[in-house]
Amino acid sequence: MLRGLFDWVVSWAQTPYGVWALGILAFTESSFFPIPPDPLLIVLALGDPSRALWYALLASIASVLGGMLGYLIGWGFMEAVGNRIMDFYGGRRRFDAIKALYDRYDAWAVGIAGFTPIPYKLFTISAGVFRINFKVFVLVSAVSRSARFFLVAGVIYLFGESIQSFIDQYFNLLSLLFVILLVLGFVVVRWGLNRTAQPQSSR
Repeated sequence: MLRGLFDWVVSWAQTPYGVWALGILAFTESSFFPIPPDPLLIVLALGDPSRALWYALLASIASVLGGMLGYLIGWGFMEAVGNRIMDFYGGRRRFDAIKALYDRYDAWAVGIAGFTPIPYKLFTISAGVFRINFKVFVLVSAVSRSARFFLVAGVIYLFGESIQSFIDQYFNLLSLLFVILLVLGFVVVRWGLNRTAQPQSSR
């Protein structure tokens, strides 16, 4: 299913609506959609390396706004929407463990999820549930998401054609690896939250 969604997401780069799709994808991935915007960002940036940094900026802004939506869902709409999203990703039954991460790392837990393949939406929604300081949440989200997208786009901007030929040659392999990393992100969350919850259950 993830590979099918991945291919569908990337296909938008071949349409006149690729930039719009990037913004919408970055926004929705922060609160409910499973596929991150990175693949589409890469394909768009390769198509026009001179605009790579602009695409990264768009993805960053849209992602932070989407994270704010996730926070709002957790803050006031858990019964209507949030619980269904969390159940889909297996996060609601681990609320205690997520809360323990916030107690330990505060909003930096969001930063880790924002920069890595860990499902960002679990942490944006739970940040609203646990009333994490909103200004700090936005700041950490902006830093982590921007670092992630500008790192990718910056490499393409700097190396352009040389890295394009490499990605063109190994695109199928790289796309498969990306899906594997995405799945591993979910696995890491489940494993990590289970370990975090163990000390609580033993007390």
